Amino acid sequence: MNNTTNEGSKLYLYSITSVAILGGLLFGYDTAVISGAEKGLEAFFLSASDFQYNKVMHGITSSSALIGCVLGGALSGIFAFRLGRRNSLRLAAVLFFLSALGSYYPEVLFFEYGKPNMDLLIAFNLYRVLGGIGVGLASAVCPMYIAEIAPSNIRGTLVSCNQFAIIFGMLVVYFVNYLIMGDHQNPIILKDAAGVLSVSSESDMWTVFEGWRYMFGSEAFPAAFFGLLLFFVPKTPRYLVLVQQDEKAYSILEKINGKAKAQEILNDIKATAHEKTEKLFTYGVAVIVIGILLSVFQQAIGINAVLYYAPRIFENAGAEGGGMMQTVIMGIVNIIFTLVAIFTVDRFGRKPLLIIGSIGMAVGAFAVAMCDSMAIKGIFPVVSVIVYAAFFMMSWGPICWVLISEIFPNTIRGKAVAIAVAFQWIFNYIISSTFPALYDFSPMFAYSLYGIICVAAAIFVWRWVPETKGKTLEDMSKLWKKNK
Repeated sequence: MNNTTNEGSKLYLYSITSVAILGGLLFGYDTAVISGAEKGLEAFFLSASDFQYNKVMHGITSSSALIGCVLGGALSGIFAFRLGRRNSLRLAAVLFFLSALGSYYPEVLFFEYGKPNMDLLIAFNLYRVLGGIGVGLASAVCPMYIAEIAPSNIRGTLVSCNQFAIIFGMLVVYFVNYLIMGDHQNPIILKDAAGVLSVSSESDMWTVFEGWRYMFGSEAFPAAFFGLLLFFVPKTPRYLVLVQQDEKAYSILEKINGKAKAQEILNDIKATAHEKTEKLFTYGVAVIVIGILLSVFQQAIGINAVLYYAPRIFENAGAEGGGMMQTVIMGIVNIIFTLVAIFTVDRFGRKPLLIIGSIGMAVGAFAVAMCDSMAIKGIFPVVSVIVYAAFFMMSWGPICWVLISEIFPNTIRGKAVAIAVAFQWIFNYIISSTFPALYDFSPMFAYSLYGIICVAAAIFVWRWVPETKGKTLEDMSKLWKKNK
């Protein structure tokens, strides 16, 4: 017992970290659920009689959650400071839950069940935006919460676990979608000469009018579980010091780090939290710009674009059911190489992994471009995509979140993380929306451009990003004060 008191409880640390990581799982779940539901959803609104559901409307409906992600990311700093990190996660859980129920039953109170119209479409999109706000909030606050709880020697490992949870959440929802819909996720829609819509089978009819609802509604269960568990985790000691609750902060630090270190850590936190209302640029412009560029590069290197192209590459390689095979193989690659990051980030540091990852992704992107320009098919383009994805998952996928959660000083972390995450979601949208036009212009040009950006990312990290391995969060204040 005395040993635990002196050294802290690993079980306590891992328990509360695991709860926060569930926010990452919901992040992945919410962003991926649309993949299985969008065809049935499209067919449902196509059956409307009072308006013409078109591709533009479907594009907005499929990506409406992204609007919420930008809003949630941008507002996360306000929530993290005003409500605290833990209560912000509770708010995210509520938003996930309401979005799931509302997306499952958007007709509630106002509309006739199963009768699509423009007002129902707007209501559905509003529920998806709510879920997106939850995603944006969780994407910023989950890593922040973990970073402010974890000891410096394993902080990178624990924050990287959040990325693993995101990937796992995506895989879970793919599995759930398949259990709900089976082979009918892409219903065959028929339209006669008079424009009357029908489907090819009873299974497809269920997909159009019921199946997609269960996909969205399934998120309510993990969201409720997440919200319930958040009543059993503490506020972070850094936040407690900011709101002048030093005794509570010490109690948590003692449980995690033991008596021998708790007071020393508390003193360091108090030394850097003397002005809880410090302005954003108190530590200079550089730290904010570096945080923003980390977020921008994570999206600008084109991971979403490369994964978008992956099913075609698998099909061209001669694999039947390329989409399903791509999902399985990429899921395995994502898990394996995210685990590589988890087990190496606190051993080798953040910068080496990001630089190696950038170079590896550049090789993969240039290889995909070469395959397109030379019309190469078969195993080589498949390997190129896998190499690209593997290097992303061992570097920019998890490590970007690690750095964003720890690089900012305590007194500006909430606001600075919010700005960085908002930029991340904005560039997620920019890359996703511009890729089809780039691809139509020239696939070789598109992937060569992403390869060049990967090289630029490596140079940026090597030249301007500080190494944070083994440093306390309080060391960040000293670092940026010195370099101001």
